[in-house]
Amino acid sequence: MRSMTGFGAATVEADGLVVGVEVRSVNHRFLQVKVRVPSDLAELESEVEARVKERLERGAVNLNVTVAPSGGAAHVRVDTELVGRYQAELARLARAVGASGELTLAQWAALPGVFASGAPTIAVEDARRPVARAVEAALGALVAMREAEGRALERDLAKNAAALEKLVARIGKRAPTVVKRLQAELRRRVAELAGRTAIEPAELAREVALLADRADVAEELARLASHLEQVRALLAASDGVGRKLDFLVQELFREVNTIGSKCADAQIAHWVVEAKTSVERLREQVQNVE
Repeated sequence: MRSMTGFGAATVEADGLVVGVEVRSVNHRFLQVKVRVPSDLAELESEVEARVKERLERGAVNLNVTVAPSGGAAHVRVDTELVGRYQAELARLARAVGASGELTLAQWAALPGVFASGAPTIAVEDARRPVARAVEAALGALVAMREAEGRALERDLAKNAAALEKLVARIGKRAPTVVKRLQAELRRRVAELAGRTAIEPAELAREVALLADRADVAEELARLASHLEQVRALLAASDGVGRKLDFLVQELFREVNTIGSKCADAQIAHWVVEAKTSVERLREQVQNVE
C-alpha cells in the first residue's frame, strides 16, 4: 500500500550538465501530472510526464526540472548587434562634430550592454540522458516516501476495520433478541387494545412477521462482513487499491446507516454511532491511498 503524499529530490551531474529534480505529490481522485522544464528543453516535457505515469497511479504530482552547465560559471557573450549600432551612432556623432578617433578595447568593453551574461542554450540531446536519470532518482525517493506513509496508513486502516468488525459482531449477537422482544411487545399491545375482541391469529401472525422483517438486519450484517473481508484482502494487496477501498467504505457506511434506521434498540443505536465513527475514520484515511 502506498500513500499519495510524498516528496522526492535528486541531483545528477553528467555530460557537462547539472540536473536537479524536485517532485511533490498530494492526494487526488485520479493521476494529475504537472511538469516544468527549462523553456529550451520543452521537448522533454512529454517524456518526463510519461516516466511519472509509469511509476504512479494516483495523486496530484508536480515535478520541476532545472538544468545548468557543470561548474556553475556564468556564460558571457559579446552582443555584436549592439556593438554595430554603437559603431553607427559613433560615426554619425563624428560627422556631426567634425571629430575623428577610435575607441580602445577597454572603452568598447565599458559601454553598457556590450557584454551580456546568462545561461547558455542547452541542446535537448545533451540533456535527455541526465534529465532521465535525475527524474528516475527523484521518483524513486518519492515512491519510497509514499510507501513508508502507506505502511502507516495500512496499520491505521486495519485498526479501524478491526474496531468495526467487533461492533458488527456485537450488533449481530443482539439483533435477534431485539426482534423477539419487539414481537412479544406487539402481541402484548394488541392484546391490551383488543380486550375481549376476537383477533384472527393469522392476521396477528402476519403483522408480527412484517415487524420482524422490518427490524431484521441479518442481510445488512452479512454484507458488512463481506465488505470487511474485502477490505482486509485489499490491505494485503500490493497494487493500487485506493479506488476499491473508497467504494467499499461507501458501502460500509450505507449498511451501517440502514441498520441504525431499522433497529429500535438503544444499545444497538449506540453501537451504530460508534460504527459510523470507525467508518468515517476509514474514509478519511482511504482518501490518501494510491
